Amino acid sequence: MAKIEQLEPMVGRTAPTFSLPDTAGRLHSPGGATATVVVFTCNHCPYARAWHRRLVAVADDYKARGVKTLFINPNDASRYPADSLEKMAERVAAGEFSDHPYLRDESQEVARAYTAETTPDVFVIDASGTIRYRGAPDEDYEREELAAGWLRAALDAVLAGTDPDPAETPPVGCTIKWRL
Repeated sequence: MAKIEQLEPMVGRTAPTFSLPDTAGRLHSPGGATATVVVFTCNHCPYARAWHRRLVAVADDYKARGVKTLFINPNDASRYPADSLEKMAERVAAGEFSDHPYLRDESQEVARAYTAETTPDVFVIDASGTIRYRGAPDEDYEREELAAGWLRAALDAVLAGTDPDPAETPPVGCTIKWRL
């Protein structure tokens, strides 16, 4: 497990823009919503898997409030075949992402632009395109009852027009598998 203590501050910055394909080849971008949640995740990391249902539940719960959620897999699939586009598509076909897109960051440029470090690493972007939260979904991947509480609190604050507290937490999970 990686717990990143020294993060480059992202909260308060304009979120990097991007357009990435989902498993069917359709392009998705942040914005055009009351808030956008960007989750760097993957197929093989036990931390990403442990938080997955909680993150999808948040995406489902906040969709009616105009929140868009984009799940992004940036890992090097040549070294980690479980993170290939084909394996991503299998999870989507099995319904594991509800109706939220699972995007492939093949070049890893988007993960680098966000300074993403782990899977998961979560970012909340407000309607103006400013990053308002960055970090873990909640304080413990092993405690499902926490229900991604930090992420929910951040979304509630952003939707209410206030600052999230906390606004930034250390992301916890497997390090992103960068290309060599």
